[in-house]
Amino acid sequence: MERLRDLERAVEALPEQDYTKFRRWFMERDWERWDEEIEEDLASGKLDFLLREAEASRQNGTLMS
Repeated sequence: MERLRDLERAVEALPEQDYTKFRRWFMERDWERWDEEIEEDLASGKLDFLLREAEASRQNGTLMS
């Protein structure tokens, strides 16, 4: 927990330009992790229900484009 507080203090002390670069880096890292999770979920079949729901909506004529 102390490491987290140290990180928070370090981020708060960053000059604005460095903070902007850090934020961009952090958000990109976060999105990369999210993409990896989605890929894993797709590969494992966890999201197959979404495909089934979309197909059922298409067949019922209720799929929005």
